[in-house]
Amino acid sequence: MAKSPSLSPRKQPGQKRSAHTVESILEAAARILESQGLVACTTNAVAQKAGVSIGSLYQYFPNRDALTAALIERETAQLLHDVEQASQRDTALQRITGMVQAAVAHQLRRPDLARVIDFEERRLPMDERHQRVAMLIQSVLVEALSLPEMQPPISDIDTVADDVLAIVRGMIDAAGERGELDAQSLERRVMRAVLGYLQRDLL
Repeated sequence: MAKSPSLSPRKQPGQKRSAHTVESILEAAARILESQGLVACTTNAVAQKAGVSIGSLYQYFPNRDALTAALIERETAQLLHDVEQASQRDTALQRITGMVQAAVAHQLRRPDLARVIDFEERRLPMDERHQRVAMLIQSVLVEALSLPEMQPPISDIDTVADDVLAIVRGMIDAAGERGELDAQSLERRVMRAVLGYLQRDLL
């Protein structure tokens, strides 16, 4: 069986200039994916768009899959930051709303890029990363669902959290595939579905 290519960067940028180079490479890849799609996103094309030599690109990324994985991590970092901000809110409704807003923003901020990344996330062997992200998001939701205002208390809270996340993910992914761009409308519909499932009037 052929060994899967490494998805790990060759090295991490240690200086400000190196970090700028890596960010330029990632942003170049993002723009090519948005405008031309996956087939056009070769390492040579990315290096040219980023204004760096192919050798400079390979200093950090051994192959296109490693570059794509790093781009996925960059985009996910913003989602996780927004989810963390939501977890600091006072009420369960505010936290759940904040998480939905974070998920919608993640999909619609750069929708063409998000659609390609969704495909690549399923293709690349990133199971450990998927599990890590899912656990972080679920833990924030479980904490929100455990707040005293959730009356009566939820018994099987882990299952409920999984169901809520499936509702959110399913509706937002479907909206992304349709090319939907109205974030506020999508947020309202997702919240109606979530609150309907929870059968609690938190408004």
